[in-house]
Amino acid sequence: MGQQKVTVKDIQKAKTDGRKLVMMTAYDYPFGLMADEAGVDIVLVGDSLGMVVMGLDGTVAVTMENMIHHIQAVMRGCKFAHVVGDMPFMSYNTSVRDAIINAGRLMKEGGCDSVKMEGGVDFAPTVEAIVKAGIPVQGHIGLTPQTASALGGFKMQGKDADAAKKIIDDARALEDAGVFSMIIEAVPAPLAQLVAEAVSIPVIGIGAGADVDGQVLVTHDMIGLFDKFIPKFVKQYTKIRPTIIEAIKAYKQDVLEKTFPGPEHSFSMPADALEQLKKAISE
Repeated sequence: MGQQKVTVKDIQKAKTDGRKLVMMTAYDYPFGLMADEAGVDIVLVGDSLGMVVMGLDGTVAVTMENMIHHIQAVMRGCKFAHVVGDMPFMSYNTSVRDAIINAGRLMKEGGCDSVKMEGGVDFAPTVEAIVKAGIPVQGHIGLTPQTASALGGFKMQGKDADAAKKIIDDARALEDAGVFSMIIEAVPAPLAQLVAEAVSIPVIGIGAGADVDGQVLVTHDMIGLFDKFIPKFVKQYTKIRPTIIEAIKAYKQDVLEKTFPGPEHSFSMPADALEQLKKAISE
């Protein structure tokens, strides 16, 4: 979208114009900077950082402080992409008041452009309250990682007609509540297409087929930096982890063999100054 800050209206207009939205995750300054340079529309500072950055088994343990810290770093790199801050588990589940306060913290302390929260019909009133407080909200339906254990694990959702209808109901409820867009995760492609057709706001897929309004991937999956597993729906555009390991091994070998640092990596000292220093030390 050029070198202007991507706004909520820009994101919504993309659906009207039939232009696919490109979204990726970032958790620090370098990746925020690279996302901007690549021209990505939306950058999500996701609670997936719990797994791919912090080494946790899931997202549940991620705190508000973790999210604010990483959002701040990404915001220093992202000047043009629209940055979405993920609301972590239990930051909006306890009460509407808590949800508004925590969403406000992500915006005020983190500096992000909007917030994302998981859930459908049950959380529509909370979404509506946050939106009324002046905070843009992106929804998240289908597989919701924060409550994956209640959904039977990290599995495809909406397999039968009843489950699929519930996801469509969730999408409509979130649109009515005021979300400006939503992520739909790990659902059959035909269902995702029906969801995108059922609402007037952008539906961004991850593991949801091609017939939605945009795509999002976890960057560490996409570039082969995360080592624990590769979801079925991920396309690895490169595999950077082996390259990094080889570089570290080469560095280790150079140090052991005393070939690094060489003269070109070292600072010199004038000969007379060095002689004076040696003389001063020996006295």
